[in-house]
Amino acid sequence: MQILKEDQEVIVSYDGRAVVYDFTELDEIVLAYAVSVHKSQGSEYPVVIVPVLTQHYILLQRNLIYTAVTRAQKLLVMVGTRKALAIGIKNDKTQKRYTGLKDRLRGITPSPSPLFES
Repeated sequence: MQILKEDQEVIVSYDGRAVVYDFTELDEIVLAYAVSVHKSQGSEYPVVIVPVLTQHYILLQRNLIYTAVTRAQKLLVMVGTRKALAIGIKNDKTQKRYTGLKDRLRGITPSPSPLFES
């Protein structure tokens, strides 16, 4: 990486190919070996690789698979089993989260509660 202060640019090398970013575009750079589906919401990537395995049973939910699939701009690679994908597609139930956000926004300290509804 090379920083050009006078031009307000950064040059980043991707596999030997130089890409120039203006300082105002630096939020486009994400150093990642892997980004979770949750963190990727609102972003797109040229290539997305999604592991879909029965070992990740809790994450096999239709909304998460949809989010992962729609992050890909050019290429989507799903690695895993058809069984896991079928389980995820059929699972349209989302778990209710008790974050206490509403109470925090109101300035009230919430009472302790479980993270997920049973």
